[in-house]
Amino acid sequence: MTFATKRSTALIAAMGLVLGLTACSGDESEAVEEVVEEQSVGAMEDYGVGDTFQATEPVSFSLLYRDHPNYPNDPEWLFYQRIAEEQNVTLETTLAPLSDWDQRRSLVIGAGDAPDFIPVTYPGQEAPYVSSGAILPVSDYVDLMPNFQAKVEEWELEEELDSLRQEDGKFYLLPGLLQDVRPDYTVGIRTDVLEELGLEEPTSWEELRGVLQAMKDADPDSYPFSDRWEGEALLNYAAPAFGTIGGWGFIDGVVWDEEAGEFVFAPTTDEYRSMVEYFRGLVEDGLMDPESFTQSDEDALSKLANERSYAVSTNSQEILTARTALEASLGADAFSLSKTILPAGPAGEVVGGTRLENGLMISSSAVENDDFVAMMQFIDWLYYSDEGLEFAKWGVEGETYAMTGDERAPAEDVSFTGLNPDAPTNMQADYGFFNGVYMFASGSTRELVLSNLYEEEVEWQEEMRAKEPVAVPPPYPLDEIEREQFSLYQTALTDLTRQATLQFILGQRDIADYDAFVAELEASNLDAYMEIVNGAQQRYAEANG
Repeated sequence: MTFATKRSTALIAAMGLVLGLTACSGDESEAVEEVVEEQSVGAMEDYGVGDTFQATEPVSFSLLYRDHPNYPNDPEWLFYQRIAEEQNVTLETTLAPLSDWDQRRSLVIGAGDAPDFIPVTYPGQEAPYVSSGAILPVSDYVDLMPNFQAKVEEWELEEELDSLRQEDGKFYLLPGLLQDVRPDYTVGIRTDVLEELGLEEPTSWEELRGVLQAMKDADPDSYPFSDRWEGEALLNYAAPAFGTIGGWGFIDGVVWDEEAGEFVFAPTTDEYRSMVEYFRGLVEDGLMDPESFTQSDEDALSKLANERSYAVSTNSQEILTARTALEASLGADAFSLSKTILPAGPAGEVVGGTRLENGLMISSSAVENDDFVAMMQFIDWLYYSDEGLEFAKWGVEGETYAMTGDERAPAEDVSFTGLNPDAPTNMQADYGFFNGVYMFASGSTRELVLSNLYEEEVEWQEEMRAKEPVAVPPPYPLDEIEREQFSLYQTALTDLTRQATLQFILGQRDIADYDAFVAELEASNLDAYMEIVNGAQQRYAEANG
């Protein structure tokens, strides 16, 4: 028996242990056994959860690299040096600029020239490439990825993973995994003004209305709430509390009606109308600036800095920007601005979002490589093991960061996401760590996600954990013909919804016309659109249980 045959036999035996813990079809088991037998160059025999991946001989994998202008790819990065030394891996990068990323990815895959794997792909973006066979059904090969499987099981991510499955019951994207939903956006509010008026921080959208009214009464010439991001962020983070979707999160506009057991188009529901009426009321009563949905971000921040408003949508990074603007205008000690805990609404203490982040596709041709198994083990280690995730985010202990007890801190000469801002080197630009190409979901584990955040944001995240995540809807994968027709309907329905939503909120259209708006949706092929969605959902459920 040759050494190669012995290695294959050992790997198959090891995989048998994993296969026994998973519900995989015969086809998937056979696919794994075949590649273990034939494509195991460089692969470890007993690779499992918690093991450091190190190829048994030098291997090289290719990828399409999204080149970010803030940290352009550098072959001399410490990141590359360490994986060459410790993992025995060389990464060959085909560069695609951030500004042209989506188009370049499409062109490369369409031309049949895709490298081994393609990172920075969000759930849903893989669907157009499924029917051509250009990308691999990675669900057939996850038994080569013990860390991925362990986190899916431990964090109970099976339902989220099911949302990625296509019509054949397989998924074609390896997503970034989060232990917890990680919200970020909410209302930033002048808490010093609240204190001056004797008010508590609002905990619900109705309480926020009362706070804005008190601010308006104290300063009649102001619009207490003048927003940025053209209202898209606001409707996105507010919608779950109203039991619906909106703004950036509107996407295809469908929500699951648990009682009816089917999908419905959100704008036709009482919940969506209730959300629209709430913000319409704020605008109508002068509590919210009508320019919130059209003005630039700079104008919104200028109004906040000049006390023409006292609240604005924000996130963990942008609140620092807003504070800088206020400090320049009022002085460092003249204000306090804080992120509110996301207000509750008619749907209760809920938070939207997903625990799946952008991930990677694997080219279907990669499965023919002699080192395919080693590549899957490396991907599993880098993107899903605790050790790989820490390495990709923080780098090398003693060089880019130091440990004090359980706390990490960047080395004194390294700046990192606002930490050590005056240091001469940067974690991303100079070392290649905390790079969206080689790390998904900011670290995945609760501890690692929070590890580089300032204390105030960590406390906010911990308080937000008390909220209930919105339930994951069932999958409704479309076939190629359905997807084409669906896209045509979706464009018209989405455009109509966005236009009408804005008109209703700004008072340009009487809310009594809402039923007429729903009729306009129906006249724009709404029934056919929903038939595609619900037909696909029922078909998938019947085929996959």
